[in-house]
Amino acid sequence: MLGKFSSGAINRATTEFSILTQMDSCLFCRIANHEVPSDILYEDDSIMAFRDISPQAPVHFLVIPKKHIDNIMEIEESDKELLGNMLFHAQKIAKTEGCEEKGARFVLNCKTDGGQTVNHLHLHVLGKRMLYWPPG
Repeated sequence: MLGKFSSGAINRATTEFSILTQMDSCLFCRIANHEVPSDILYEDDSIMAFRDISPQAPVHFLVIPKKHIDNIMEIEESDKELLGNMLFHAQKIAKTEGCEEKGARFVLNCKTDGGQTVNHLHLHVLGKRMLYWPPG
């Protein structure tokens, strides 16, 4: 025991503080909290979709969970519904943006080798131009 607190309580408090600090500094958490302006295409209680500020195709938007998850390797079983919601709304928006006939690319980059530049899970949707494989 450490004074009134067990080491477990201190570890939980440290973890919670770390998560809160990370969310305060995370660009996508700040966008989800409407602290940073964005061109929002869709929003509900658990996700947000907005246009990419540096589009790589005529249609390029991101879909993020409002819950901070660093990357796809960090999802838990309880996140299955959240990811389904992200994919469902991504395809609906892609259709609205004119990608239904010719298609689009749906991309989840993960960590440094996967090309992830913001450590918050996000789905890129790119369309309205030919996208080649391999991507690079």
